[in-house]
Amino acid sequence: MGTSDEIHQELCQRVMLLDGAMGTMIQRHMLDESDFEGERFIGHQPSVKGNNDLLCLTMPDIVYGIHRQYLEAGADFIETNTFNANRVSQADYGLQQLVPELNVAAATIARRATADFQKATGKRCYVCGAIGPTNKTLSLSPSVDRPEYRSICMATTLLPTFSYLHSFPVAFDEIAQAYDEQMRALISAGVDVLLIETIFDTLNAKAAIFAALTLFEKLSIKLPLFISGTIVDKSGRTLSGQTVEAFLISVAHAEAMSIGLNCALGAEEMRPFIQSISRSTSAYVLCYPNAGFPNTFGEYTQKPNEFASFIKEFVADGLVNIVGGCCGTTPQHISALREAIAALPAQPRVPPLNVNSDAMLLSGLEESLKVAQDQVESGAQILDVNMDEALLDGAAMMSKFLNLVASHPDVARVPVCVDSSKFSVIEAGLKSCQGKCIVNSISLKEGEPEFLHLARLIRKYGAAVVVMAFDETGQAVVPERKVEICVRSFNLLRSVGFSPSDIIFDPNILTIGTGMEEHNDYAIYYIQALKQLKEILPECRISGGVSNLSFSFRGHDVIREALHSVFLYHATKAGMDMGIVNAGNLPVYSEINPELLRLCEDLVWNRDSMATDHLLTYAQKHGKSKKSAEISAEWRTLPLEKRIEYSLVHGSSEFIVEDMSEARLKYPSSLNIVEGPLMAGMTVVGDLFGSGKMFLPQVVRSARVMKKAVDYLVPFIEEEKRLSSKANGLCNDNCLSEGFIRIGFSFVMLLLKICLRVRTLIALNSRVIDLGVMNPCSKILDCALSNKADIIGLSGLITPSLDEMVFVAKEMNRLHLKIPLLIGGATTSRQHTAVRIAPCYSGPVIHVTDASRSVPVCSALIDPVMKEELVSDVKEIYKDIRTDFLEKNEVSTQPKALRLARFSQFLENLLNCLFRFFFLTFRFPLTYVFPFPLFRITLNVQYLSIDQARKKALLVNSSDYHPTTPKVLGIKVFKNYDLRRLIPYINWRPFFDVWQLRGLYPNRTFPKLFNDPTVGKQAKQVYKEAQSYLRRMVDCSLITANGIFGIFPAYRQGDDIVILKPHLDVTASQENHLGTLCCLRQQMVEGNDHYLCLSDFVLPYNAEIIDYVGMFAVTTGINLDQLCREYEKESDDYSSIMCKALADRLSEAFAEELHERVRKEFWGYAPDEGLTPSDLTKVTYQGIRPAPGYPTQPDHSEKLKLWDFMDVESNTGISLTESYAMQPASSVCGIYIACPHAKYFSVGKVTKDQVENFTGSSNGVIRL
Repeated sequence: MGTSDEIHQELCQRVMLLDGAMGTMIQRHMLDESDFEGERFIGHQPSVKGNNDLLCLTMPDIVYGIHRQYLEAGADFIETNTFNANRVSQADYGLQQLVPELNVAAATIARRATADFQKATGKRCYVCGAIGPTNKTLSLSPSVDRPEYRSICMATTLLPTFSYLHSFPVAFDEIAQAYDEQMRALISAGVDVLLIETIFDTLNAKAAIFAALTLFEKLSIKLPLFISGTIVDKSGRTLSGQTVEAFLISVAHAEAMSIGLNCALGAEEMRPFIQSISRSTSAYVLCYPNAGFPNTFGEYTQKPNEFASFIKEFVADGLVNIVGGCCGTTPQHISALREAIAALPAQPRVPPLNVNSDAMLLSGLEESLKVAQDQVESGAQILDVNMDEALLDGAAMMSKFLNLVASHPDVARVPVCVDSSKFSVIEAGLKSCQGKCIVNSISLKEGEPEFLHLARLIRKYGAAVVVMAFDETGQAVVPERKVEICVRSFNLLRSVGFSPSDIIFDPNILTIGTGMEEHNDYAIYYIQALKQLKEILPECRISGGVSNLSFSFRGHDVIREALHSVFLYHATKAGMDMGIVNAGNLPVYSEINPELLRLCEDLVWNRDSMATDHLLTYAQKHGKSKKSAEISAEWRTLPLEKRIEYSLVHGSSEFIVEDMSEARLKYPSSLNIVEGPLMAGMTVVGDLFGSGKMFLPQVVRSARVMKKAVDYLVPFIEEEKRLSSKANGLCNDNCLSEGFIRIGFSFVMLLLKICLRVRTLIALNSRVIDLGVMNPCSKILDCALSNKADIIGLSGLITPSLDEMVFVAKEMNRLHLKIPLLIGGATTSRQHTAVRIAPCYSGPVIHVTDASRSVPVCSALIDPVMKEELVSDVKEIYKDIRTDFLEKNEVSTQPKALRLARFSQFLENLLNCLFRFFFLTFRFPLTYVFPFPLFRITLNVQYLSIDQARKKALLVNSSDYHPTTPKVLGIKVFKNYDLRRLIPYINWRPFFDVWQLRGLYPNRTFPKLFNDPTVGKQAKQVYKEAQSYLRRMVDCSLITANGIFGIFPAYRQGDDIVILKPHLDVTASQENHLGTLCCLRQQMVEGNDHYLCLSDFVLPYNAEIIDYVGMFAVTTGINLDQLCREYEKESDDYSSIMCKALADRLSEAFAEELHERVRKEFWGYAPDEGLTPSDLTKVTYQGIRPAPGYPTQPDHSEKLKLWDFMDVESNTGISLTESYAMQPASSVCGIYIACPHAKYFSVGKVTKDQVENFTGSSNGVIRL
């Protein structure tokens, strides 16, 4: 018979006894520092006095003697002296490395005591491996102003084999690792039972249970588990806020042999809570209270007989199975307890069977966030928490949110459903919930091995689980497939120990009312599958995402809410147990408008093939004003283009053929009609859908109208094509290829196929290739390359698609593709595309808000001129989005106000006192500290150390390029430069930005800005006036342009660029050094392959191959201040601003024009360059000219070196202020780098190690 069976057999026959307090007995020995130190730890710092666990090594005879006393008093179980023998607690003494040795020694002493006692008396006794709660809490924050914060600091690295734990939240992992290490040692030394005791925070206990179950699995053993919680006062709650009932539910997955309470309370005060446990668990009940409450001196004065009399009543009333003592109890208390129990008839508590076996029991915290309060007040019984937002760190935010569940008692009673498509996020949530919660969700999509792996983990965390009806072949649609997958999943879950009541099936509520016939029965399919599952698996629960049903009507809440109510009405009658829905927006079924109710019933039950159209008509009717009928009648009087737009937006095909016929008389070709008013109307449709003002079925109706119009025009387009080919003698069969590869989203396909049909008449090989859903990156790119696709489109309907999109972009970049990449779908956003995807691919990346918008974007991308403008605009927009995102999400480390600091300090002192007393009561070391940091972090940003970043540098070398020897070495000065040379190089777009005149695509660029309906007219007027001012400034020489450049031998030295004197035969000797340009390297982790620094683009020193670096400074601001003052004296501020704006443009043009001359003439590394001024603004030339103070080289103080090397102020009149601003203001300076691999980049934020390194090498303070 095994130990577990022996104990079980004994408990069926009698109440067993646990020992009493170890700490109380140790205190009686009045030990001093030298006793704790022994010979081995003499002089150890910090002090080890009070580290009772250490006595197992330094004074083992005392520990052995205490065990023998308790055994002789009648104890059946003795606890090892290991309450604090874990790495977290021992770190306070600097002895964390001794944890395995401490536990093995303690267990060995206890085993020897029981063996000796059995040999002397013949009585078999058992050793419980005592596992305390550590001196940290996972559910409570140590910071009053950061309730989400957790601080568990491990002094050294833990077991490397503990690899099954993930990175969030670190606190859970560290506690679980500490428990694993302790339990592993106790088991190896032969303990009979693992006792997880004095649980004041259930999340700590869940970490211990997780470690124990994982260890049992790895070692292929199963020891009895005893679990004992601690109620801190008469309120009946743990320190972290749980009732005893919630505590029981939260740890039920451990399947403990015995569960109960100990510490904090005396037996009299503990009784009502033991009663609750006794009737709520089928496990044996354990109870070992304190000897009453301590007096003002911390002494326990309850006598043994008094203590025993209270517990005797527990036994007499059949409440307990194991009893003992905690703080203040002694062998005399246990002896008195043995005698009191012996006087009673043998009547051990009989655990009830199947306690709530047919119910799913969930538990929540007693605190939560205000953001969830409305849901709870509206009737939500479970809070579904999802952090799958593309720009969030899901795991970190899930942990943070659930940690914040510490402030609202009205919400805390509601259990949590941890919802994510990423298991790492789910696991972070499980590690942050002390209550029992639900995991949403897992499926068989990745196969049975992965499914079983996740199921085992979830069970170890003690959660219920939602299983999606999804397997290796895809999502189940019809009832038979839904039931098949769910039954298969059920059998697999049962095989790993899941209770049927902890299994929830989601048989996929899919969208109806899409306008597609095959979707019409989706609601019926769900209800049919629901009924079958309830018959086959009656103990399981059925759930579903109700909002999915009505996604077609996004933007019209009245219809959506009515549909939800109607569906739930029928689904709950069929057996649905729960659903994810906004509890505050569910109308009462009987109170729904009768007409709307009938229409919803028709749609849900597919009783009317036109149900979708009828609902849309209802929506339009009830969303219009009283004058809607008049407007509807009058729209036919609108201009032709507006009538076409109206037909498309409203899905009205009645007059579309008539309007197309009229359009043929107005437009030169039928193709112009498609590309003109039809495409313009579809753009409006896309905008309305994107803003939620149109629904998905309406978009489909719009597409139908579009198709009808195109069908009418096709014969005319064919005839026009035939006549054009005959007249020109040309065949256009291969003039265009429009392959379009995509993942999912049939509406994009529908619209593209309609619109590209017109193009197909001109380019016979044009086609759209639909790859379907869930395709690997390799398949997408192989298909794109083999079909010579012009566009690749990715649609993300679920959050995992977002990570896949980033991967596809990186792969496209690795393969050096330039194919435009379109991003769309429900989970995508322009911000995510700009911040996460676009930086990974050097080709065009464009986010498309919806299906209809993909058509004009594709049209632009297949037109060479329009493509260039669109791509340029999008890059600029995305750059602004990235900059704005980083600026808004900086790490803030500014201290709080002094008042808050003082208040925080007061709380710190108060709570330190309270917690010191609390932990003294619980036998914790007195070195516990309760910190209150006064800083906050608004975003978690990861950085490499500077050493790590340098290992990922680009570092070009002589095999990458051969430097060109400059034709002009040294400096060259230009005085009174001809301003007329600069005018063609002016980039006018920033000029209009000065006046806040910004057009929208396709009218963002100059001169298309003049066509913008909002600002075009004003922009044209400002430009006309600017030309007048410019002519006067140039013709009358009102301003003067001066400039200088220098080209010098240089080489890379670490992150610096060493500048040498301008001689062709120069060496790197110190006397040839002019100085050093100090550069900064990227450290922010953004998926970079390389972490760039400006010096990467300069060759290291090589006597045979010399590289060069140039620098320049130009101004067009000489005499500008005088000119502006004259205008300002006349109160003509407009003219002053105009002249400053023009001078700024001229200075930038000067920098552009001079750089071109340097490349072609003075340096000569690109003598045949033939770029237009427009090309120059797109930086298509070789090399770069970064400026100090800008993203590539953000340190303004580096300007001083340029001024020193070239004597800039004397040669040009440009000076630097104390803050390194240039005077005149209309000036530009920078560095020339010729390497063909050089590119602009943003250094971004850097860390302290680089700043210290940089300031050391630059001999100053960094100026950013």
